[in-house]
Amino acid sequence: MVIGKNRNGQILINETAIRHNVQQAVDRLPRGTELFAVVKADGYGHGAVVAARLAKQAGATGFCVAILDEAIQLREAGFVTEPILVLGLTDVAQLALIAKYQITVTVADVAWLHDAQRVKQALGLTTPIKFFLALDSGMGRIGLQTPAEVDTFVRDYATLHPDFEWQGVYTHFATADSPDQEYFDFQVANFRELLAQFPHRPRYVSVANSATDLWHSIPEANLVRYGVAMYGLNPAGTALTPPFPLVPALSLTSELVYVKQVQSGRSIGYGATYQVDTPQWIGTVPMGYADGLRRDLQGFFVLINGQRCPIVGRVCMDQLMVKLPKHLPVGTKVTIIGSDQEQTISLQEMAEYCHTIHYELACGFSTRVPRLYYAGDAQTKGLR
Repeated sequence: MVIGKNRNGQILINETAIRHNVQQAVDRLPRGTELFAVVKADGYGHGAVVAARLAKQAGATGFCVAILDEAIQLREAGFVTEPILVLGLTDVAQLALIAKYQITVTVADVAWLHDAQRVKQALGLTTPIKFFLALDSGMGRIGLQTPAEVDTFVRDYATLHPDFEWQGVYTHFATADSPDQEYFDFQVANFRELLAQFPHRPRYVSVANSATDLWHSIPEANLVRYGVAMYGLNPAGTALTPPFPLVPALSLTSELVYVKQVQSGRSIGYGATYQVDTPQWIGTVPMGYADGLRRDLQGFFVLINGQRCPIVGRVCMDQLMVKLPKHLPVGTKVTIIGSDQEQTISLQEMAEYCHTIHYELACGFSTRVPRLYYAGDAQTKGLR
């Protein structure tokens, strides 16, 4: 999709906020614990390469991504020595790329090692393949589930290890962001039972995503996979309060491109879902669901001159309409996410209105919306 450089509609990323959020997490790390910045999904919509650079400046020692292509993007952007862990599964058919770019992959069963060894030998690859072993302690996604599976893996690895470098082991908690700890404790117990099967632990033991790092402490672990919190977003939404302030890095702005007075008896937008009952000033904003603004944002708000103005009618593919308090000139700034004067609209508030989570909204902004970066204030009120 083409980037809309000649339209006033942009995502603004506060670089200072990202550095600040990562630095706070790094400062809390126990001695000997490292932090890998999670920059998958284009840095949760914030821009993977820039987010990685900022996280490294703040003390991150490595990175996590979801797919091999994201790892290659970082290598080609100049991150040539830092560990890059692919959290998703990678087909053994991509072994040449894994070796070329020195990427660390996730392994979820011993069969992958056997298949990879055959491919590696057939390709004549001499460099050991780096990997983390995934343990499924209760997330139900990927990884070994039982002590017997771990025992088999350890035994087979002993015969295969010249072709591989076992760097770490990790699990993922399903409810680390919940006030109810029952299932979290269940997963911790399972993880410890699986970990006890290792005669020797690899260099890294990782259990902490953002939520686990913020609200839990597990002494066996020495690696944090810091994700959504580095962008200033609370992984628990409003269910838990972080131990330190998270500063949102993303704001979204546009402008009024058309203003008219609409008489009573008319409607606004597809389906005529908003009826004009008295003469109203209506402004048009040149952004829509093709840019990642959900169609069901009708009835939500934008900020204009520090005032909340409701979105009227259904959000269109490329435009949306808002009810104005009075006639305003074309070109007036519209803040869709962020602060204007004393008012703020957060991704969290928008997500609640859409009955989803802020992760989905942040990742859903399309590439048509340019990302513009600036050095802002690391205080919430300093965000624009």
